[in-house]
Amino acid sequence: MRNNFNKTFIFFVVLSLIFSIYLITLNINHPYVGANVIINENDEVVIINLEPNSWAEKIGIQIGDVLVEVNGDDPLKHKPIAEYHVIEQVESFSLSRDGIIKEYSILNETIFSTQGLLIIIIPFTVLTLCLFCSFYIYRSNKRTNLKSANLLNLFLLIIAVAYISATGSSKGDVISRYVNLCLFLLVPVTYLHFLFQYFVELGKKLYNFNFIRVGYVIVLLNLALEVFREIIGYSSQTNRIINLISFFIMLVLTFVLKFRGLKKIRYSEQAYIVKVLIVTNVLAFSPFLLFYVLPFIIFQDYVFPPTFLAAFLLLIPFSLVYQFLATKIYDIEFLLGRIRYYSLLAVIPTFVMVGFMLTLKEADPNFYQIKLSIAIFFCLILVFYIKEIFDFRFRLKRFSEKYNYQDGIFKYTQSIRKASNLDQVISELKQVIVDVLLVSKAYFIEVDKLKNIRSIDPQAKEADYGAYVSEIQEVSNEIGKIIEVDKGFIINIGVTDDRSYVLVCLSILNTPILTRDEISWLKTLSFYTNVSLENFLKIDELMQHLQKVETEGENPGWLTKLLFSIEEKQRSNLAKDLHDSVLQDLVSLKRQCELALAEANDEGLKSQLQNMNSSMTRIIKTTRETCQELRPQLLYDLGLVKALNKLVAQYQEIVNFDIRLNTGNFTKTLDIDAQLNIYRIVQELLTNAHKHSQATNVLIILVCIKDKIVFHYEDNGVGFEPSELEDKAESMGLSGISERVKALKGSFSVETSLGNGLKLDIEI
Repeated sequence: MRNNFNKTFIFFVVLSLIFSIYLITLNINHPYVGANVIINENDEVVIINLEPNSWAEKIGIQIGDVLVEVNGDDPLKHKPIAEYHVIEQVESFSLSRDGIIKEYSILNETIFSTQGLLIIIIPFTVLTLCLFCSFYIYRSNKRTNLKSANLLNLFLLIIAVAYISATGSSKGDVISRYVNLCLFLLVPVTYLHFLFQYFVELGKKLYNFNFIRVGYVIVLLNLALEVFREIIGYSSQTNRIINLISFFIMLVLTFVLKFRGLKKIRYSEQAYIVKVLIVTNVLAFSPFLLFYVLPFIIFQDYVFPPTFLAAFLLLIPFSLVYQFLATKIYDIEFLLGRIRYYSLLAVIPTFVMVGFMLTLKEADPNFYQIKLSIAIFFCLILVFYIKEIFDFRFRLKRFSEKYNYQDGIFKYTQSIRKASNLDQVISELKQVIVDVLLVSKAYFIEVDKLKNIRSIDPQAKEADYGAYVSEIQEVSNEIGKIIEVDKGFIINIGVTDDRSYVLVCLSILNTPILTRDEISWLKTLSFYTNVSLENFLKIDELMQHLQKVETEGENPGWLTKLLFSIEEKQRSNLAKDLHDSVLQDLVSLKRQCELALAEANDEGLKSQLQNMNSSMTRIIKTTRETCQELRPQLLYDLGLVKALNKLVAQYQEIVNFDIRLNTGNFTKTLDIDAQLNIYRIVQELLTNAHKHSQATNVLIILVCIKDKIVFHYEDNGVGFEPSELEDKAESMGLSGISERVKALKGSFSVETSLGNGLKLDIEI
């Protein structure tokens, strides 16, 4: 049976190639004229229609011209004119217009002309592509020998030959007319037959086979009517309308049957395929129905020629080939969403451009094409600009996020900012992958260092991930590693010291191979997720340490350092706020005061303004000093030694004791946190000396001895009893100094007694 079909199919392929050669010869020898005629009651052949941009229109033939002679003979003897009412397959002809006879000769046109593109190059390219697809279907079907594959091959051949035969039929060629009639009507019937068999092999029955039988009967009836017309000799226009009505009925039948079939299988995996087929049919057949079939049935006229509109029918075979070869379905929800979105955006620009066209044409026809091109150019720029604004403004609320990688990352990063635990991060990650890619479900799995699965998503069943255990183990070594499987992919989204975190992303049907953009996008998501994962683990670790510290009653050094770092951050922010707001406002007020002072004439007012100006000067100076204390900019710019010298100089101006600072032997490079802590220790000691010590001399030494930093402070103030150290530590600031030394992993000692001053030594 299989060999018989293959031989039959090869026979039809050879026959179609011979027929194609025949049509190429016909099209080259007889270029397409594009004029329709009618035979009136006086047996005159009158031109009634000219196709836009056709040869007949370009040479100046007009509607109402009377055909006098064709190829040197009576035009009524020329079969395309007598039977099909078209001026085709002619070499020369004569026309009468207002009593004047004009003769025309038709020269052979090269196939590289516009006409050759439409009636030779495109149709035969389509035939080549269909045969190419049939070859791959044949190869993929060698082992399975599915009947649906054979029917798909037949359907591809029918639609390709029907397309190319239309070029001969439009020229009034009898053979092409019969071939086109038969195959044109067979397109929806063989399509239904293929779908019926395809779903039967999937275990589903969409509709009854009797509908297909009715379709084949309709084809035979139309063929019989054409033969009957040849015998009886009535107008071909009647048959043409019957053919189009038959095609329309069968086309509607395909839609009805598919919608009924969708209701039967709406809860199965195959429902998605039927949705794809319905949308493909709408896109493929709607232009042909709306702009040719229905206008011709109702008005015996058409909007666009059938040769142009038939090109849309090619969406059907190529979408079917794609599904059959790879069983991979493109995302129909995304397609529908895009169509709705772009249709909405296109409404206003369409009316604007049509308005421009009409206004320009009616106002001044000169340079119409140039003006129209410029108007459309600027209109399109405006459309694209508005689209960018819409895309940005509504990036979190758009119709569909499929393949919208940039907005997908934006939404994900915004959502994980609000996450308070790892489960929320994983949930957001799964959602964004399902939204953007062809994935219907995602499962989170934890794998230990020995590649054993330790934790599984509660929603996952063993049937979902069991077939991919080896792939899960394989990706567990590297962050962002992706392995594609038959129905999706597996990706590593995070690695810690003892665990790897894997996401298994699957689709209902087999998914296409990931593109480079998709792989890059997924890797970016995995790195984002890994950072969030590490942060949450660090927070958990921090919470455990805090609980331990609370139990032990003493802060560890790392926590003290963290707290001081947070404190410095707050100081820096406060200093910035003071400098950028309060200080600038004060400077502005001072300038206004000075301007008012310069313009004041009243001595009393001048005196008040001078006092205000002096007060503001002092406040500005104090604010600047406060900003400097909060964030010592010199420390960041020039280092610790320069900052300490500046600090001592500032204190020396306001205190009544002598300060000596020795940093000549300090050359060690420290990080900014360590420098800040030492700076704050000196600042605290000088503040204590100023407020409490009543000293007359203060000595500060900061030196490097081998690998150690040695800090020595000494004053001759009132001191205090060592037994009172704990009671007065907080007031003297020694508690804060002790914590800072601990943060620096150093040690310090205090030597003091009542009336003998204070000595403090720190080693880091």
